[in-house]
Amino acid sequence: MPESASKAPSTTDRAAGESHRSPHLTRALSNRHIQLLAIGGAIGTGLFMGSGKTISLAGPSVIFVYMIIGFMLFFVMRAMGEILLSNLEYKSFSDFAGDLLGPWAGFFTGWSYWFFWVVTGVADIVAIAGYVDLLAPGTPLWIPALATPVVLLLLNLPTVKAFGEAEFWFAIIKVVAILALIVTGIVMIATRFTSPGGAVADIANIWNDGGMFPHGLFGFILGFQIAIFAFAGIELVGTAAAETKDPEKTLPRAINSIPVRVLLFYVGALTVIMAVNPWRTIDPANSPFIGMFALAGLGIAAVVVNLVVLTSAASSANSGIYSTSRMVYGLAQDGNAPDSFGKLSSRKVPQNALLFSCIFLLAGLVLLYSGDSLIGAFTVVTSVASVLTMFVWSMILISYLAFRRRRPELHEQSSFKMPGSSFMPYVVLAFFLFMLVALAQADDTRLALFVAPIWFVLLGAAWLVNRRTPLQQARIEGHRASLRAERAQTVAQH
Repeated sequence: MPESASKAPSTTDRAAGESHRSPHLTRALSNRHIQLLAIGGAIGTGLFMGSGKTISLAGPSVIFVYMIIGFMLFFVMRAMGEILLSNLEYKSFSDFAGDLLGPWAGFFTGWSYWFFWVVTGVADIVAIAGYVDLLAPGTPLWIPALATPVVLLLLNLPTVKAFGEAEFWFAIIKVVAILALIVTGIVMIATRFTSPGGAVADIANIWNDGGMFPHGLFGFILGFQIAIFAFAGIELVGTAAAETKDPEKTLPRAINSIPVRVLLFYVGALTVIMAVNPWRTIDPANSPFIGMFALAGLGIAAVVVNLVVLTSAASSANSGIYSTSRMVYGLAQDGNAPDSFGKLSSRKVPQNALLFSCIFLLAGLVLLYSGDSLIGAFTVVTSVASVLTMFVWSMILISYLAFRRRRPELHEQSSFKMPGSSFMPYVVLAFFLFMLVALAQADDTRLALFVAPIWFVLLGAAWLVNRRTPLQQARIEGHRASLRAERAQTVAQH
């Protein structure tokens, strides 16, 4: 989107698309909605369902895996927060990517984020079907796979506040479950609980069996494959920016609490699990959360945790439906999706975009009946999602570098500057390259590195067609004009 050198974004390309603007989204998400939305995004299905496999790959060093990923993503979130707060007309990171890098970037970021959440939603449906089968053995897999998109659609079709309330309670359930697990584990450690296999609950179990890196550096690297997906959705507050009340206060508060959430919900929970269960005894095919409650003799609690994990998967899919509908709505507003997706219902909800995204979740049905195991299907799908989400996170950082270069005065005026803004974007981008190397180390995750390029080729072909439209040509020319004006201003200042 074009703009002047001193303000962002300008109205040139927005005016070009004004003819198909619908009524604006409404700012109905309160502070408590955003805080719990951020927590819900930080506690994904990957923590509950994928942490068993991560522990089997990395051993106790999984603690460092989650700490490192959380540390890196904190800077992605700070970069996103600084840009969003620099101009409240930005609806999401797709919006500012198109503005700062060019219309192509908004197209690629928006549609890749949409595809990421569709893939993630499919993974969540795989998880939901698996846990329904555990709770009600013999239930045909197609029933939860078909019912889930329908229920999610009904949750999202009312007002955005209804979505916020649903996510608020979904997140509360997840938080209570993790805190209950941590407290239960601490009691088991304090009372020296002895498992049927003879293992005594002790904090020393974490390092007594081969140390913190029992599989060496290679095992440590493999741990990043599944762990990265557990953080997918952490950027969700960025897609809710246009519907957030008082974003100057709520967004910084949500973003700054990320380190605490990582330490408590990831590191705290997994530390307790591995202290109670020696890490080699943890089944990679099952949730260690359920296993620990069952080990404690709390059979009912184990059933409840099954329900919690099911709820977590539903929460993740619900967030995905919300964010994809808003992303497609924004893409349509900029001429990057059919006009019908840019229309709002009388309740200010993009219902056509919602229906579009829900239809694609039915792909979960195909996946459930095409694989040998649920965890195998989950691993393949989450690996593809991990590549896509890293692309989106990278685009946020690249946009931030452009923001600092093109809008230095807005960076200086910001009250929410990214720490280490001159070098941390490069550090985190290098980390994402390392993550791609990690994904290439195993057959089930390597598949993602072949699928993702196909997506980008298809997306590139779609952009070549779309960029020829009069609206996109106007936006592209406007972006070039703003760059020329900025260069001229820089020359004049020197």
